[in-house]
Amino acid sequence: MGHPESRSEEEADTPRPAGALPPGQREQRGWPVTHYGPVPRFRAERWEFRVFGATASGGKRCWNHEEFSALPHETVVGDLHCVTKFSMLGAEWGGVRAASLLAIEPPAPEVTHVMVWAEYGYSANLRLADFAADRNVFATHRDGELLTAEHGFPLRLVVPHLYAWKGPKWVRGVEYMTADRRGFWEERGYHNLGDPWREQRYSYQEEPGDGPEL
Repeated sequence: MGHPESRSEEEADTPRPAGALPPGQREQRGWPVTHYGPVPRFRAERWEFRVFGATASGGKRCWNHEEFSALPHETVVGDLHCVTKFSMLGAEWGGVRAASLLAIEPPAPEVTHVMVWAEYGYSANLRLADFAADRNVFATHRDGELLTAEHGFPLRLVVPHLYAWKGPKWVRGVEYMTADRRGFWEERGYHNLGDPWREQRYSYQEEPGDGPEL
């Protein structure tokens, strides 16, 4: 039996039922710590966030921690669906919306994907339409409280409509791309798109066109 057709870019921001569980998920009380590798030490004086690659301006944009913290802060409500099959429902996230970042430093017209870069060279790729979804946020707070280091302080990307690995912890930048490239987990057997409502967990489930060849 074939897998359902992948969501098109036009469907990327289609609202999903708030507080509903995708197939195969269970509701989690509390917030387990899940990540690969050590927790990085935050040094404010060395921290920098970059937007680079195929920008509309042809250059790159950098913010230090003070400057990034001064960007417009908004709150969104969004679920967190982990590929390990737990879901945390109805969390309030505070930070800088991905759509705001796109408006501040726009991509070139030919951009189709982004790579989100984090500490230790970790990366996650998303289609531009998935990245631009309205509830995506570079979060500094959850439920009004500053994130802990274990949960991504000083900055993590939250992408409620995709599996949580698509929203890295300890984010340091965004690269605009004119073609798709696989990120860290996508190169290691995880699905290139990661839609929990279609249970796109692993690369062997991919249909033609879902991503670059492994």
